[in-house]
Amino acid sequence: MGMRVAVIGAGAAGLCSAKYLLAHNVDTVVYEMGSCIGGLWVFGNDNGLSPAYDSLHLNSEARVTAYKDFPFPQGSPLYPDHRQVRAYLEAYAEQFGITPHIRFRSRVTEVAPAGVGRWRVSLQDGSSSEFDAVVVGSGHQGLPAHPNWRHHFTGDYQHAHSYRIPEPFRGKRVLVVGMGNSAVDIAADICVVTQSTTLSARSPVLMMPRMMFGVPTSRVLGRLEKPWMPWPVRRTIRETLTRIVHGRMEQWGFVTPKSRTHPTSHPSLISHFVWDRIKAKPGIASVNGQQVTFVDGTNETYDSVIVATGYHVDLPFLAPQMRPLDGHKLELFLRVVHPSHPGLYFLGLFNVAGGGNIRMMDDQAEWVAKLVTGELARPDQATILAGMGEEQAFLRKHFPAAPRYALELDPVFYRQQLQREFQRARSARNNPPRNSK
Repeated sequence: MGMRVAVIGAGAAGLCSAKYLLAHNVDTVVYEMGSCIGGLWVFGNDNGLSPAYDSLHLNSEARVTAYKDFPFPQGSPLYPDHRQVRAYLEAYAEQFGITPHIRFRSRVTEVAPAGVGRWRVSLQDGSSSEFDAVVVGSGHQGLPAHPNWRHHFTGDYQHAHSYRIPEPFRGKRVLVVGMGNSAVDIAADICVVTQSTTLSARSPVLMMPRMMFGVPTSRVLGRLEKPWMPWPVRRTIRETLTRIVHGRMEQWGFVTPKSRTHPTSHPSLISHFVWDRIKAKPGIASVNGQQVTFVDGTNETYDSVIVATGYHVDLPFLAPQMRPLDGHKLELFLRVVHPSHPGLYFLGLFNVAGGGNIRMMDDQAEWVAKLVTGELARPDQATILAGMGEEQAFLRKHFPAAPRYALELDPVFYRQQLQREFQRARSARNNPPRNSK
């Protein structure tokens, strides 16, 4: 009897996982709680988990974001919008015969061991099935994280997860909290209709230009930065390019970072600062009613607050002891392999620091299929623990110790780790240990 594997989620991660498993002739079932393909890229997705707003576009260039064997259609823009990404994912599912294997409107309520090497997947409708392995590709942007002052604000409050269009904020004084891609997208979106828009940046930020010399800035960095360069050199390159286009961050009210941070970019944000549509404020010290006091001692009154303060990794179908989390720290080998439960895999639990998330999911999915079929051996416990420790040490050295960076992933370092693991696994398969006498 052949292998049977369950995949949870029909977004970008689940689709490529199913594609590789099917290519290995693995009997694959994809469980999707909504009624459509595309996950977070579906505007108004009835699975209730999508944070897509009407103006959402890819933040990474299409050609480096796409699955490696399935480019975006000829003539696609450099940065496709959510409608185009959804259509792309639907086309991918059709091209590789994934769609017939998707069970829509199937909410998974429990994933639990069912004996040695077996897993039981239970659904909300009361049904259940057993599998040889389970791949979790349900995403990590479904459960919003809120600041502790949330209930002290008496005006209109919402998380970026529920933001859709700018019209409800027409004529209002709005504070947007955060400096990630969603925060700057939303601020740029609403500032053309609000009375005032303010961005609160608790941490230093480098607002890099989206385009330089007629091409995406990522291409310019690809020419200038080399994998062997130490981070201070790469940081200087980025600061210099940003200053050429945008000037110093301090002139717009921000602080230039001196440690590594997640890159932020937007095609028009600085222009809105030039036109006085957006102003910057530092982090929030306290909130009282509609008055917000900032850490620099200033205070302002706002009608609405939109917080883009990230998400909690939410895996409600796993028992607490099976969830690969220690607080905000992810406890998985190379973000994929559960250290204590063979046969349980995870895809897409990362935020790529300068690169395409979908392409990285593709690399993970290819590895999972090889692990499931035995083409590559699961690493032993010593290798797993050593790899997890190495990654945590890298994160501590290169990124701030804040919840936002718990899922940060450096693509160069990560691909080096993957390549090393592939080499180790192939060597172990080709040179099995001899039986001792």
